[in-house]
Amino acid sequence: MYRTHTNGELRASNSNEKVTLSGWVQKTRNKGFMIWVDLRDRYGITQLIFDEERTSKEVMAIASKLGREFVIQVNGTVIVRESKNVNIPTGDIEILVSEVTILNESLTPPFTIENETDGGEDLRMKYRYLDIRRKPVRENLIFRHKVTMAVRNYLSEKGFVEIETPYLIKSTPEGARDFVVPSRMNAGQFYALPQSPQTFKQLLMVGGMDKYFQIVKCFRDEDLRADRQPEFTQIDCEMAFVEQEDILQTFECLTRHLLKEINGAEVAEFPRMTYDEAMKKYGNDKPDIRFGMEFGELNEVAQHKEFNVFNQAELVVGIAVPGGNVYTRKDIDNLIDWVKRPQIGALGMVYCRCNEDGSYKSSVDKFYDEQDLAKWASVTGAKAGDLICVLSGNTSKVRAQLSALRMEFAERLGLRKATEFAPLWVVDFPLLEWDEETQRYHAMHHPFTSPKPGQLALLATDPGAVKANAYDLVLNGNEIGGGSIRIHDKKTQALMFDYLGFTPEEAKAQFGFLMDAFQYGAPPHGGIAFGLDRLVAILGGQETIRDFIAFPKNNSGRDVMIDAPAPIDEAQLKELSLQLNLKS
Repeated sequence: MYRTHTNGELRASNSNEKVTLSGWVQKTRNKGFMIWVDLRDRYGITQLIFDEERTSKEVMAIASKLGREFVIQVNGTVIVRESKNVNIPTGDIEILVSEVTILNESLTPPFTIENETDGGEDLRMKYRYLDIRRKPVRENLIFRHKVTMAVRNYLSEKGFVEIETPYLIKSTPEGARDFVVPSRMNAGQFYALPQSPQTFKQLLMVGGMDKYFQIVKCFRDEDLRADRQPEFTQIDCEMAFVEQEDILQTFECLTRHLLKEINGAEVAEFPRMTYDEAMKKYGNDKPDIRFGMEFGELNEVAQHKEFNVFNQAELVVGIAVPGGNVYTRKDIDNLIDWVKRPQIGALGMVYCRCNEDGSYKSSVDKFYDEQDLAKWASVTGAKAGDLICVLSGNTSKVRAQLSALRMEFAERLGLRKATEFAPLWVVDFPLLEWDEETQRYHAMHHPFTSPKPGQLALLATDPGAVKANAYDLVLNGNEIGGGSIRIHDKKTQALMFDYLGFTPEEAKAQFGFLMDAFQYGAPPHGGIAFGLDRLVAILGGQETIRDFIAFPKNNSGRDVMIDAPAPIDEAQLKELSLQLNLKS
């Protein structure tokens, strides 16, 4: 028996008990006649004491050789500490060691295995197995497990059945790039790793499996960022005989349950907002509604003077920054530089101070008088002491720019509190979006999304105006889930493929199996997929998903720990009927 107890469970009530503990040496303090060792496992830390008056010379000799991260086993007696440590649960006791066994020695680790480490992110990712020993990382992984189990238990209790779908599937042209897998037994042919189990879960509805879910790995070969990985995990769900309202109610309840179960947070309302309203008020389709600063469109009150920057703009739009009038001219110049960065792309920013005495002072006073500026304040909801920031230009670009500025202000003003949760349903997305590069429409979500009831005929006359029977669940400015009511009949699905530019032959080659299934009594159905990595991060008070993944990739999509991706040898390539043609 390697241990009778873990390193986090012994208390003063265990005094005088004989125990066996195992774990890693966190640190040692050697006074010569007395040695203290902090012994760590995933449950906590227990202090060991080696005392030359009460401990044999042999055991003292071994104890003096113990280094950081040595794996050891000890036998000893629980005693009450003279100097208690109130910072750890086991701080009232220590173990007077009678026997010690070194189970494995350790090299000196490349960074300190403590809550606050001296290791940079790249170094810690290379030695991720050591990083996992640190309490913050360990607790993040345990937290992820807690969320996953809460989801699984809740859905199971609600009648959902967890069903696995294949990982080796067929590559399709819609969506992001696929990761492809060559087939040895079918030379020159390839599987793809799934971007989602979309068609399979629809087929499960055709198969009568009423309520399905799966906590599933998905793969996308696309550019990465802090909240995106090439492989990620979805809570994938589908239901038959449902309308949009049924889906929203079901997964609103799941989200409310998780917020209560995991965070102890009561959320009364899940407001709903159309896509168009979200874009107009916040400049993006996943707004953070924990704070205000809604957009005010200023065309009517700003394009009547001789200021050509505004007059020539498609949209003039501003926000009122609460208390922003305290910013100095240098602060504002820094903000202007911030919005002009390539990542934001604005050409400049106009500002207006709302003074406490009710007067206004702007950077364009040459063109606008007090009455004009008072109208700006009215449209943006600005009050005395606020600062109005105004951008102008192409509608879609300027909305994105002002949205970024709004979020930057929220960070600077401390308005994005991790302990506050503000969920939101965004609905009525466009069904299709125009792609300038290919000069054709693409599905905004995927080609299986149904148009809103009564809008199918619009596809023939005004495709861009058709709304999708689709919905996204947003939490604290992050999309945590998205789904739709699906097309469930062959005729409508064929029509959708036609509008997306598929020939009948291409549609049959890519999705013939689904079209065929629709001929055998497909029920009305719809579903949603939550991004588990992102959901866990937000519930954990963070937004970077890497911190909640055991072995994440870096921003280049590499696993620096195992050095992947990596070349394969010539024999493997030949066996797979592949030839590598790399040009220098």
